[in-house]
Amino acid sequence: MKILVCISNVPDTTTKIRFKDDNTVFDTTGVQWIINPWDELALTRAIELKEVSAGEIEKITVVSVGPKTAEPTIRKALAIGADDAIRIDAEPTDAYFVAAQLAVVAKDYDIVLNGIEASDYNGSAVGGMLSEFLGCPSVSSVSKLEIENGVVKVNREIDGGSEILTTKIPFVAIVQKGIAKEPRIPSMRGIMMARKKPLNVLVPVDAVTLTEFENFELPPAKANCKMVDAENVKELVDLLHNEAKII
Repeated sequence: MKILVCISNVPDTTTKIRFKDDNTVFDTTGVQWIINPWDELALTRAIELKEVSAGEIEKITVVSVGPKTAEPTIRKALAIGADDAIRIDAEPTDAYFVAAQLAVVAKDYDIVLNGIEASDYNGSAVGGMLSEFLGCPSVSSVSKLEIENGVVKVNREIDGGSEILTTKIPFVAIVQKGIAKEPRIPSMRGIMMARKKPLNVLVPVDAVTLTEFENFELPPAKANCKMVDAENVKELVDLLHNEAKII
């Protein structure tokens, strides 16, 4: 059994977002790039499964669509514990294009793990599109994944609770928070071994881009905080009524 984990190269969540060229292009100057947090949890769970599989899981591969600048992030995934990596040499223009690229690789794997969304654009579309390209089942909102005697069992969150499903392989799991307690931190040994692990670069296949960004707009700045004396209830009520307009 082989597991493929799809990872996105995203800005660190503490990054100060800026745009250039009349707000039409994201300014990458000084940006620290990381593995998308949901993808990192998916990778952690894949490694946990392999560790207890008694050889049933042959290998874990990570794949990412992106330029060469994404390779440090991919190498981190190798340092965490992936066995090998694939980079599809293309700009990830939109979800449909990315899913089409991933499908070429994913067809050779039994379990494909996707984070529920990427922390940059929050599209939540690639996993579902990928399963359509592959013609195999997908399960969304997966918060637990187990393999017992070759049978895959997943828990997924639904309104008012959760449900337990079994599925045949191959399948795509779209995972969310809870799939692993916390992401693994690369050890020094893992970092050294990552340098020798294979990172294969593939030429992208022809695929259309269905969406494009015309421009970006930052949210309005927050208003200054007004401090009210704890004893001045009248002023607080006046502000809530006349300015905040919530009472």
